[in-house]
Amino acid sequence: MANASLTDAQRRFAIAAVKRRSLFLWLSAIGVLAGLALTVYYAVRWLQDPAYPIGLRAALVVLILLNARQNLRQFRYASVLSPLIREE
Repeated sequence: MANASLTDAQRRFAIAAVKRRSLFLWLSAIGVLAGLALTVYYAVRWLQDPAYPIGLRAALVVLILLNARQNLRQFRYASVLSPLIREE
């Protein structure tokens, strides 16, 4: 594979992503904890009252967990970019 150099804009973008790497990991962890906490809360409420509407709340939990997954993906991309930035 040819070793192509990054443009200035690409390099700035990669450096900014690497600087925020730990933030992405924290946001991912917080998202997972929030999703799990809401799941437990909604499950307890539903067990106490079977008529408790759970549909939209389940969708909210799924969206929170998907966001956490995306933050984890950004953390992994930033981790891969980190050594590549140092090489140039």
